[in-house]
Amino acid sequence: MTLLIKNAKIFTKGTLINKNIFVENEKIRKITNQNLMADKVINAKNKIVLPGIIDSHVHFREPGLTGKEDFYSGSRAAASGGITTILDMPNTNPPTTTVERLKEKRRLAKKSVVNYGFHFGSTSENIEEIKNVKNVASVKIYMEKTTGDLIINDDEALKRIFSLPITKTIHAEGGQIKKALELGKDTLSRLYFCHVSSKEELNLIIENKKNNVFIEIAPHHLFLSEQDKEKQGSFAEMKPSLKVKEDQIALWEAIKNNRVDTIATDHAPHTVEEKHQINYPYGVPGCETILPLLLNAVNDGLLEIKKLVQLCCENPAKIFKLKGKGFIEEGFDADLTIIDMDLEKEVNNDSLFTKCKWSPFNGMSLKGWPVITIVNGNVVYNNGNIEHVRGKEVEYN
Repeated sequence: MTLLIKNAKIFTKGTLINKNIFVENEKIRKITNQNLMADKVINAKNKIVLPGIIDSHVHFREPGLTGKEDFYSGSRAAASGGITTILDMPNTNPPTTTVERLKEKRRLAKKSVVNYGFHFGSTSENIEEIKNVKNVASVKIYMEKTTGDLIINDDEALKRIFSLPITKTIHAEGGQIKKALELGKDTLSRLYFCHVSSKEELNLIIENKKNNVFIEIAPHHLFLSEQDKEKQGSFAEMKPSLKVKEDQIALWEAIKNNRVDTIATDHAPHTVEEKHQINYPYGVPGCETILPLLLNAVNDGLLEIKKLVQLCCENPAKIFKLKGKGFIEEGFDADLTIIDMDLEKEVNNDSLFTKCKWSPFNGMSLKGWPVITIVNGNVVYNNGNIEHVRGKEVEYN
């Protein structure tokens, strides 16, 4: 099937240009002024077309925790948020810590409407599994307790894992960040620090930043603070926790000064019933709100479109070596998001596609929303409607 997106403002090579995009066999074949014949035509009406958002940090809860989310519901939420590729975390039940469990997860993920990849879990006992695993984005190292039971307290095991020549995504806070930097100081492989949330942690990583060290920030730490936790209670509780305004300001300054590498959701849904329990779980959903929040920030002058694309498209593709992703260029995959910078509406729990059906941003009015999401040349989301198309597992360069 061929597709033509005409009358578009395309973000490519660092700037917006008025061009048409011709798609054939799931790839961007031509960026042109011509009105080429195609099986399907989308008139963008001068709206902006971005590379599809790459969310490198989601918890779609499958297998074992599908009352909260699964690959179908989570990917629908992703598509409605302008996300075309997700990388799923390993803290499921059972956790993704063996090659066989990864094989099963691959089977389960085939229902996804967006493209997908996987982070592989680490334990103090699965070093051989890590050595044998193929075609994953990273090995995830939990140095703090979170959902699941993958925290590693064994220093010798951590040394062995850090010495492996594979990209490592790291959940660490406070003193554990210093430990991770020390363990990884001699490695040439990539160290990717997830959801950095405080000024102190940010400065510590920046002081030790090399070409193989990367910083991820989550939207909830950019747009919520401890004050919101006072209002929302458990529905604004996640790991790492919300911080004070000073920390929030430091995150924005780091973005402005090119110290941050990616923004990813840490989409971590739990049911409303669970969040009302005394011993409630930590985590909030985020796939459907990441792009509207950031586009609203663009409209408010806090962020430039160019920086948004770097943090949410280009850099994730480069860091995790995703083949054909992250850019609107001829030969790349036709993963695209059409946005309406003038569309203003409220986040509404009842309209969410996530299975948990709530958001910490419920009721917030945002200006700038994705209106069409295209995965591998197929429209998967169009103004509130999800098409029953399937994404594909990502390939790595």
